[in-house]
Amino acid sequence: MAVVAVYSIKGGVGKTTLAVDLAWRWAALAGRPTLLWDLDPQNGAGFLLGFDDPAVQRAAAVFQREGQFREMIRQTGYRPLDLLQADQSLRALPAQLARMGHRRRLRTVTSLLKAQYQRIVIDCPAGLNEVSEQVLAAADVVIVPLPASPLSARALEMLRREMTRGGIRHAPILPVLSFYDARRRLHREVAAGIAQGWPILPMASQIEQTAVRRVPLGAFAPQSPAAQAMGRVWQGIDAKLAQLGL
Repeated sequence: MAVVAVYSIKGGVGKTTLAVDLAWRWAALAGRPTLLWDLDPQNGAGFLLGFDDPAVQRAAAVFQREGQFREMIRQTGYRPLDLLQADQSLRALPAQLARMGHRRRLRTVTSLLKAQYQRIVIDCPAGLNEVSEQVLAAADVVIVPLPASPLSARALEMLRREMTRGGIRHAPILPVLSFYDARRRLHREVAAGIAQGWPILPMASQIEQTAVRRVPLGAFAPQSPAAQAMGRVWQGIDAKLAQLGL
């Protein structure tokens, strides 16, 4: 079993679209039982998979000691992909976790799911807080989509400092250059400079269409350049997990 965290310090970089597509590929293409765990209060992952906002706001209850998280898992239309859906109750979660002192609750939940899922993909909330700290501590690999901007190097270094704070060994960080437009000079300079060697996700209308169709990119436009780029990112991550023995 492997825990794959898709994380960004700021929003609007394609984090949720990437998380949904990766989870879909492990389930639909590789046949691996996969759980997509959405921890972003916006419920973006659930929305992209066709789920409306839950009537009962209880996503934060997963972190309570007596929380019955298995009862909250929903089957999607893409077998064997399941979803732990987000809702607005997660907005107060960082403060709740800090008060309760549940420093390893997320790691505990993922450990309990090992027998059921081969891949757990976590769509992390943007920013650094108690929730993201628990996700990063539990992850086997951290995927970081970053825009084609000189600020990306600064954001990546900030994340590395955070994850190595206290001298603790951390999971591998795999940056991805997102929303890349080869027509833009700055984008080309970033790709040839600080982002050299990173996998690239292009700026493409098909990616934007995932929010309109509410279907994973690879499911409705598998031959598009954008879907092919997503596939290369997925294959690279899978190869890294194989190197780690996961």
